[in-house]
Amino acid sequence: MKILILEDDQIFGGTLELFLTQQGYDVEWVTCIEDAENITFDQNFDLYLFDINLPDGRGLTLLDSLRFAEDNTPTIFITALVDMESMAEGFKLGALDYIKKPFNPAELLIRIEAKFKQETIFYGNIEFEPNTQMIRVNKKIIDIGLVPTCVFEKLIKNIGTTVSKEELLECLDHPSANALRVAITKIKQKLNIEITNIRAKGYLLEEI
Repeated sequence: MKILILEDDQIFGGTLELFLTQQGYDVEWVTCIEDAENITFDQNFDLYLFDINLPDGRGLTLLDSLRFAEDNTPTIFITALVDMESMAEGFKLGALDYIKKPFNPAELLIRIEAKFKQETIFYGNIEFEPNTQMIRVNKKIIDIGLVPTCVFEKLIKNIGTTVSKEELLECLDHPSANALRVAITKIKQKLNIEITNIRAKGYLLEEI
């Protein structure tokens, strides 16, 4: 899961970033509204953790603009002061939850996992656990590497649907068509599955 933290407090923000990274999440941390706007334009996230009050604006206003741009990324607000009006506004915009400072990072982890817990996905003799990124074939754990696992996750979550090359390229540090082909080949060889190249569109994991 990829998480964006918007928090201007250097100590608190750094603590959250380190803690969530240690739990296996892919974390980006920014300290102002402008940086959050820029990074959400360039990258896709699975969860936003937004402070409400920042030196250059409000997290609620940012979320409102993101929703207007059809960005429906789940959002949890972290704030020192929670008033009923702000809570109502946040939930109206589609916020998942509020958590009040100070809090134990473990409490945030519990809330995240409770709201994003996903069941094991089965594909023939393959089992994939989205939370742990664990892949099993015939009950045996198979390690295919970080990039192929990311690509495989996008495919197995969209069985029967073509996943665009652009979306799959997001998994690569240095995106290129050749590097993507290498990752796809590794998945096919390691997991013994067929992945169809839909010309000029993307890749497809067909239903079985």
